[in-house]
Amino acid sequence: MDKSIEKAWLALAEACKENLQENERQEVRRAFDYAYDILEERKWKSGETIILHSLEVAEVVAREIGLGMDSIIAGLLHNVPYEDVPKRPGFNEIEEMFGPFVRAILEGMAKINALGTDTVDLHSENYRKLMLALAGDVRVILVKIADRLHVMRHLETYSDDSIRKIAVETSHLYAPLAHRLGLYYVNSEMLDLCLKYLSPEAYQHVFDCLKESETERKNFVAEFVKPIEEKLKSKGFKFEMKARTKAINSIWNKMKKSGIPFEEVYDIFAIRVILDSEPQSEKSDCWQVYSIVTEEYQANPERMRDWITVPKSNGYESLHATVLGPNKKWVEIQIRTQRMDEVAEKGLAAHWKYKGGSASAEMEKWLASVREILENPELNVVDFIDEFNTNIYKDEIFVFTPKGDLKRLPAGASLLDFAYEIHSAVGDHCVGGMVDGRKVTLRYQLKNGEQIAIDTSNNQKPKLDWLDFAVTSKARNRIKASLNEERKREADNGKEILLRKLKNWKIEYNDEVIRTLLKHYRLKLAQDLYYNISTEKIDTLSIKELLSAKGETEQQSARQKLADNMATDQFKEMDFSGGDDYLVIDNNIKDVNHKLAQCCNPIFGDDIFGFVTISEGIKIHRRTCPNAKQMFERYPYRIIPAKWRDSDKKTSFQATIRLSGIEEVGIVAQISNVISKDVGVSMRSIAIDSTGGEFLGTLRVYVQNIDHLEFLMRKLQHIKGIQHVSRADG
Repeated sequence: MDKSIEKAWLALAEACKENLQENERQEVRRAFDYAYDILEERKWKSGETIILHSLEVAEVVAREIGLGMDSIIAGLLHNVPYEDVPKRPGFNEIEEMFGPFVRAILEGMAKINALGTDTVDLHSENYRKLMLALAGDVRVILVKIADRLHVMRHLETYSDDSIRKIAVETSHLYAPLAHRLGLYYVNSEMLDLCLKYLSPEAYQHVFDCLKESETERKNFVAEFVKPIEEKLKSKGFKFEMKARTKAINSIWNKMKKSGIPFEEVYDIFAIRVILDSEPQSEKSDCWQVYSIVTEEYQANPERMRDWITVPKSNGYESLHATVLGPNKKWVEIQIRTQRMDEVAEKGLAAHWKYKGGSASAEMEKWLASVREILENPELNVVDFIDEFNTNIYKDEIFVFTPKGDLKRLPAGASLLDFAYEIHSAVGDHCVGGMVDGRKVTLRYQLKNGEQIAIDTSNNQKPKLDWLDFAVTSKARNRIKASLNEERKREADNGKEILLRKLKNWKIEYNDEVIRTLLKHYRLKLAQDLYYNISTEKIDTLSIKELLSAKGETEQQSARQKLADNMATDQFKEMDFSGGDDYLVIDNNIKDVNHKLAQCCNPIFGDDIFGFVTISEGIKIHRRTCPNAKQMFERYPYRIIPAKWRDSDKKTSFQATIRLSGIEEVGIVAQISNVISKDVGVSMRSIAIDSTGGEFLGTLRVYVQNIDHLEFLMRKLQHIKGIQHVSRADG
């Protein structure tokens, strides 16, 4: 066995001693032997040994996240089920060997890996699937976070393109999840590494500044803690005090947000007091220490945070105070017990230790709410990502229902957010409410400890401006869904109104009419046009005037447009025998003044129009030509209404036919036979491409008119093996 693998195993074994019993440690050893037997010492393309990666991920799971035996084994085995190795086991075998919990975690990770998460586009539908996979078993998230942390620590082994994609995804997804699950240090390290690879100059600048000021900080901390230590010892407290420097990414964000240099960031570090207290006296001990600290140093009451009375939803408990220390410098001090510190260090994972192997009710509730939002088919993934990142890092407030039930919401939440937290229908019909007995509006921003009652009305409906003050993802997604439903109803009504009016005005409803209206009113979508008609933002009389004027212009301008755009001698040869409305096209296609466009190959009988070119006279196009839309939109002044002259002359027109079907012996001969028997049809070329028993064919023929072409296509359709026959444009 390679020495680096042996060393990594010993590190994992040492980490397991903290939380695992002897028999559990033996199971972990059995899992390592099993993984090593399958993976051996194979390497990835990057040069990293797979089993070494697995060992180091398992160590992160054990030491830094503090999970139990099943999760550590999952960390060890997470590459085993899908590496291309001769002995690769299935999930059934893994369950037989290590139990259903290990299998469940590995299957959850397999779902995530199947989405190709290292390169998943953050704006794609895959992101929704990825988030749904993560919002299942919390242990899947925790092991995946450990895996991602290890990847980030070795990011220099990846290609430049992969580095950027992995770092962006980590900052948008895994770091916020780590924060939400209480893994604050994992979150900080991930974000620091993201900054290091995405903005190396910014990272290096803050890193250098911290190094230069290290001695000064140590001296300040020593001076600050000395009187507090003396007082705590005199009161008989068992404790330890330590200083924690703020993460590089946090410092950089503060510098950027406030527009200040490094020297002006005052909260670069925090002092932590960790008490060795009995469970029954934890709260009272923390408050006593708070009292001692604020007697020694002046406190800023606005910066006081009490997460002991009501912990954060991820289980975080601590008392935070900001005090004025030596040299008039503000310092944050955090007071907590050893148990609270472990929960703060290892987040949700510590609940398995203290709560008997299950996540907290609040965490399960949060994951359920994420699943509910993600399962909404009309979810805008881009908006969800933005709100997910924003809300994750916000502080929480707690408020009460009239019955005294506690509800947690992000800081800055409005009365409307509270209404949607109760129920979607309550939010949709909310008109205001009562806060501690006084009337408030929907926009009222809630404060800690308030008691809220909601007033509703059946006549109330969600409005667009609600999005200006709604904060929570649940509220915003529900408002958007309701507004979309309402807009769709209005649009359907507007379309009915327009169809009715057009029928009365004897104007045909078609794509060209809609394009004209969209262009005139500067709208992008037909739904916007219909919605504006329904809500009377567009007057139907103005539509009538616009379309009538356009019709008159088109009817009067066929002769005029040609007179304006062509030389006099060419114009004299034009045929307007059907009146001024149309240019009449003979089936004599050798006419010098007009040619059939090769992009759509019009045939006698097709609906057509003329297009005045700069140097090639008039090109005749089919109305269904793929370029027609662009020509009508960009060059309406060059469009000439045209029609065919009825004639008994027989002329050949080129047409292209597409064929597809199941390959049969002699199919080319059968096609040639059908064409040769049809008087008046001549074949110019045939091309057949066969793959996997199926074929695609292109047939170029000369026919007399559109009826002739359709007759030929029907005959081809009856040949055995041909499944689809269609006319091509070119």
